[in-house]
Amino acid sequence: MDQPKLKTLGELRDSGYQPRSVRDEIRANFMAQAKEETDLFPGIIGYENSVEPQLMTGILARHDILLLGLRGQAKTRLLRGLVRFLDPWVPVLVGSPLREDPMAPVLPHSREFIEEKGDETPITWMPREERFVEKLATPDATISDLIGDIDPIRASRERLDLSDPKVIHFGIVPRSHRGLFCINELPDLQPRIQVGLLNILEEKDIQIRGFPIRLELDVQMLFTANPEDYTNRGRIITPLKDRIATQIITHYPSDRQEITAIFEQEAKVSQDIQVDVPTLCKEVLAEISIQARESDLVDQSSGVSARLGITAYETLVAQLERRRILFGELDDGFRLMDLYACLPAISGKLELVFEGQETGAEAVAHRLIGQAIKAVFASTFEGVGLESEDDGSDPWGKVLSWFNGGKELSLLESDSREVYRKKLREVPGLEGSVMDVLDLEGDELDLAMALVIDGLHHHSLLGKEGLGGTVVYGDALSDMMGDFG
Repeated sequence: MDQPKLKTLGELRDSGYQPRSVRDEIRANFMAQAKEETDLFPGIIGYENSVEPQLMTGILARHDILLLGLRGQAKTRLLRGLVRFLDPWVPVLVGSPLREDPMAPVLPHSREFIEEKGDETPITWMPREERFVEKLATPDATISDLIGDIDPIRASRERLDLSDPKVIHFGIVPRSHRGLFCINELPDLQPRIQVGLLNILEEKDIQIRGFPIRLELDVQMLFTANPEDYTNRGRIITPLKDRIATQIITHYPSDRQEITAIFEQEAKVSQDIQVDVPTLCKEVLAEISIQARESDLVDQSSGVSARLGITAYETLVAQLERRRILFGELDDGFRLMDLYACLPAISGKLELVFEGQETGAEAVAHRLIGQAIKAVFASTFEGVGLESEDDGSDPWGKVLSWFNGGKELSLLESDSREVYRKKLREVPGLEGSVMDVLDLEGDELDLAMALVIDGLHHHSLLGKEGLGGTVVYGDALSDMMGDFG
């Protein structure tokens, strides 16, 4: 919507404009959009039946809102999205430090200015994007930063009393007047700073250096917090938490499909590389996050951010690009060993318990990839047992017999597509058993065949040596005896 043309208070009055609070404004716009749109929170995945309904009721109730959850649960993104429920443009009194409504000023000298100018009082227009103000809570934040402070130089220069609002340099909260103000990681604020927010939430007045100032601030307060912060860095003081009317618990996605949708939406992949990541690769990447959120080696109180899947996806695509640059096969597809290139992206996203730290971040990440491959193998070939069926058939019997006969399968990153494909098809029964379950061809069939081999290894039916660019599969018993030797 284009910016309105009105430039004076008189023109604004003649237009029929009526002031309303930011809470009423968001509520009215939300209700109007809810009647026309089905996706009120675009870009948010997995909260449709949990967080979003609670957020809707908080908006309709005109509440201040706290989102409480672990890292990487889209808390800040969800609150930033509330901007779309503000009016496209609102009138602002020209020269006001608090972006006051020309028809509802809150500062004494603003009211005096309007009385002096009358209908010729100049106004301007503020877009909705400028009405969302965000502050990351840090231990060094001060009352002056949030609320404001006295400007003694101005008081001296203009011969004003220190209690005069004209000499106040307002902080970030008053300057968010008529908008949304979000504090991220609220427990990081020192308790004495949190106390300064109490009156803003309830009594609507502020106190600066002992001078109480009554301001009818119109701000909807939004907060995010991580439960871990309550013990590690700070806490939300009880009176402040009591004044935050709606508290919503966020969570991680519940299944692979939601996790996959998140990293496909958020990953930043170069446009100059044409890739189509196979479904099996996406499922393994999603399963890595699931395994990490269940691992005894990972600190579950810290959580496992959705950024793990996003960065792993970006790394996987970059690994394919790297292989194409090195070996020149522009039409080459993804291989299972490419997943191990994601180790740096995964290990950097994990907070480990003591046992995990003793094991090492890279070793834990390697284990998570293996567990993810094992889980995807089991679910993809669900019903295809690892032992003989009642009818005497053994879906992987020929495969295991070939390896048990002393054969080895060596897969190299430098293998051309033809060599790589030929090696996989040398394993008797592998291609046929895969095609009995999956309707695939080309590179995706190769990927599924490699998944089977690695899945059998993680079920302790095959041995494996090497990592990343060179892996060798062989008989599990020989591999075990080699370890003992």
